[in-house]
Order: sequence, then structure tokens, then C-alpha cells
Amino acid sequence: MLPIDVAAHSSRWRRRHPVDKAVLGLGLTVLAVSLPPWPGAALVLVTALAVLLGPAGVPGRRLWRAYRVPLGFCVTGTLTLLVQVGGPDGWVSPAPEGPLRAGELLLRTSAASLGVLLFAFTTPMSDLLPRLVRAGVPAPLVDVALVTYRMSFLLLDSVRRVGQAQAARLGHTARAASWRSLGGLGATAFVRSFDRAARLQAGLAGRGYDGTLRVLVPEARISVRFTAVSVLLLVTLATVTLLLESRMS
Repeated sequence: MLPIDVAAHSSRWRRRHPVDKAVLGLGLTVLAVSLPPWPGAALVLVTALAVLLGPAGVPGRRLWRAYRVPLGFCVTGTLTLLVQVGGPDGWVSPAPEGPLRAGELLLRTSAASLGVLLFAFTTPMSDLLPRLVRAGVPAPLVDVALVTYRMSFLLLDSVRRVGQAQAARLGHTARAASWRSLGGLGATAFVRSFDRAARLQAGLAGRGYDGTLRVLVPEARISVRFTAVSVLLLVTLATVTLLLESRMS
């Protein structure tokens, strides 16, 4: 499993219904995108961090390891707003109000990423995907997502094992050896994935697979109290943002 999946399975909110956590996590994401970046996105960012590190109980180091990847994409995306191509100042020159727009975009995207991470850190995919069938998503589509989710871990495990074996055989001592090892890693991973997929199909056929995967889903009920508190928090954030913006303008 990936570290974020391990954290989701051991989360304090593991037994809560996914709808409860979706209202809070995805609601924060919507606010980060729709509210003014200052002070709206900043408030959403601080609130999401407080919920993640506080009630949700996500360890700070684990959150940073997961957050730094989308944050890197956010920073990379904002860099393009700092320059403009063409114009009277030359082929490439600093963009007017580029730092301001880059800062606003960074606030929005980083806050929205934390909202998504709040949902991901508290909701295992194995709890979410089977419930999508009850929500109206076609069962074959959910089955494909479940199998892909499972196979991705097997593929990562194969890549890790092959990489360790190549390193133990001094397969990365030189550039030529590294390229040769990389090619061997891709070929071996493909063959192993194909073999495991065939074995998975044989196993499902042996268990009477009729086109629908049947898995046990932990029983959970939608908490009216949790959902109401989440909605109240979202409304409060929106109200405070609009009040602060009106005073600053």
C-alpha cells in the first residue's frame, strides 16, 4: 500500500461514512477555488491544516510527504505567470502583476490540494469504490477501478523488488549499466504484471465470477451531526471571507 492508503486505513475517521468526509474535504476544495484567494483561500488553507493535524489525527511528517508532490506542481504552475513572451520589453520579460497573480494561484491550488488530501487521508478507496455502485455508478466501471487499484500495488511491489535485485547485482554502478537495468526493469515489470493479471483472472473464474465483484463494505451511517458541523464550518468560512473582503475593498 501507499503511505496515504495506510494512513487512511488507520485514520480516526476510518469508520465514518464517506459522505461525511466528502462534505468537509471536498467542500473546502470548492471554497478554495470559488472564494477570493485573499483572504478566502488563506483561511481555507489554515482550516484544512488545523482539521488534518487536529481532529483527523494525520501525522505532520506523513502529511508533508504527501503534500509536497501536489505543492511542487502548484509552484511549477505559478512560475509561468511571472514572465510574458513577446511585447515591447523583449522576447521574454517580467509579466505585469505576475507575482500577484502567481501568489493568488498558489494560494488557491495549495488550499484546494489540502481539501482533497483531507478526504484521501481519511477515506480508504476500498470503502469508497463499492459505495459508488449504490450512488448510481455502473458496476463494471467500479469493478475495473477496484482491479486497477489492486493491480497498481502489485506493480509497484514488483518494480521495487526488481530494483533491489538490480542494485544488489551492481546494476547501477555506471550510466550504461543504469540504462540497461532500466530497460530490464520495464520488461520484467510488464511480464510480471501480465502474469499476475492472468492469475487474477483465473482466480476470479475459480470463485464463480459472473461479472460483478462482491466485496464486504464496513457498515457506516451518515452522521447528521458531523455533516451539519461541516456545513456550518464551510458557511462560516465563506461569510468571514466576504466580510473581510468588503472591509479591505
